[in-house]
This record gives sequence, C-alpha cells and structure tokens, in this order.
Amino acid sequence: MSAQRPARRRRPRGAAESLGAIVLGFESLIAFLAGLVIYGLAALPAPIEPWWGIVAGIVMAVLMIATTQVLRFRWGIALGWALQVIVALGAFLVPALAVVAVVFGGMYGYATIKGAALDRRNAQPAGSPEEA
Repeated sequence: MSAQRPARRRRPRGAAESLGAIVLGFESLIAFLAGLVIYGLAALPAPIEPWWGIVAGIVMAVLMIATTQVLRFRWGIALGWALQVIVALGAFLVPALAVVAVVFGGMYGYATIKGAALDRRNAQPAGSPEEA
C-alpha cells in the first residue's frame, strides 16, 4: 500500500495576474499568426530574409507565454506592457497590427488596472469601510 501525499496547496493568484495571463495567452496565438503574415507578405525590408517574420512571431509568442508565469511581480506586468509596445511597433510592417495592438493593449490595460483594483479591494479586511 502506498501512502498518499497531502494535496499540494496552490498559490493564490490575484485578479491582475489571472486576467493578464489570459490576455497574453490569447495574444500569443495572434503574435504567431502575425509572424506568418509578415512572412507571407514579405513585409520586412529588402536585405532581411522574409522567414525572419516567422522567427519573430515565434519568439513573441514564447515571450508572451513565459510572461504569464511572472505576472505576480511588478516587473512581470511591465514586461507585458513592453510586449504590447513591440506588437504596436509591428504596425510599421503590417498596418493591420495596429488594430491588434489597440484591441489587445486595451484588454491588457483593463486586465492589469482593474485587476489590481480588485486585488486591493479583496485585500481589505472584512468589515472595513470601502472606498466609494
């Protein structure tokens, strides 16, 4: 008979971390597809080979997924914002990426700002007066 180990307790995650991870996770798929678009349209300047678009899309997707694991830290949230800026800069190559940057940047902003407000509200002790 084997002895059962006690259930492992999961670290509680805040709303900002959870919501930010959802947005970055979905955006990683879009980043990969954007790399394919950059390759397909040969949108990179002449001396750069078009396949670098695919490499850039893969790197962005992996960075976004990796960032979901560090969103509990302030620098993780800042890294997520830096990735949003990089996506926005991609609009210089493919103008349609400006729409992606606005939509996902807005969702990431809402997730991190409103999530932090929810985390602050949930951290208040029960029975304390809430701010209006």
